[in-house]
Amino acid sequence: MTTDLASAMWFKSSYSGNNGGDCVEVGAGIPNTVPVRDSKAPHGPALTFEPAAWNAFITAVKAGDFTG
Repeated sequence: MTTDLASAMWFKSSYSGNNGGDCVEVGAGIPNTVPVRDSKAPHGPALTFEPAAWNAFITAVKAGDFTG
């Protein structure tokens, strides 16, 4: 299934800065979908997640579940 992301509003973390580093952007404004893309390739592919899955991932990141 292909999702049209043309109307997405893209955001990246305030921690990423503007130095051209390795950043991801998260899109908003697409119903029932959370798109994620590489900030260095804004016209490249994006991964899409269901909101519940994305929220579970963010919760796990904040809890420190991914260490190593």
